[in-house]
Amino acid sequence: MLTKLVRLFKHRWQGDDLTRRVLPPKVLDALTQAVQASEKLHSGEIRIDVEGGLPSIYLWRDGPLPDIIRSRAVMQFSKLRVWDTADNNGVLIYVLLAERAIEIVADRGLNDKVSPQTWQQLIEHMRESFRQGRFEGGLHQAVAEVSHLLVTHFPLASGAHNPNELPDAPSVR
Repeated sequence: MLTKLVRLFKHRWQGDDLTRRVLPPKVLDALTQAVQASEKLHSGEIRIDVEGGLPSIYLWRDGPLPDIIRSRAVMQFSKLRVWDTADNNGVLIYVLLAERAIEIVADRGLNDKVSPQTWQQLIEHMRESFRQGRFEGGLHQAVAEVSHLLVTHFPLASGAHNPNELPDAPSVR
């Protein structure tokens, strides 16, 4: 019970402040532009979702914190409709700032082509940037790495256009 109370305090206390400090409007605009540029190269869709802290309902759950965070990322993948792309090649980059946790959730079209080790390497690159306090750099690097995977497996044909199926701006709470 004490662990849950400490977790609740941490997520409520740090959440909103941390999000605004780490991702000011200028950074959000730059990330939006990075996603837009990326999506001109492939038929996939990239969404960035950043939360300062978990909603209370997740904080009271039993189980290991990594499982709870993964569950939240999968829920956001669904809620933000990242699964709803024509080629099943949407990718969610989920960041929980209170825990400095990162999850990548990819739809089956791309996930079937990319090894779990590749996703784990991408997360480790982001984690290293975050450790150094480079949140913007870590997110830009993640967009670039996901973009590379999408270009490799879902390149746009010459002269083709990728209709924008999802918003490009990061979802931030």
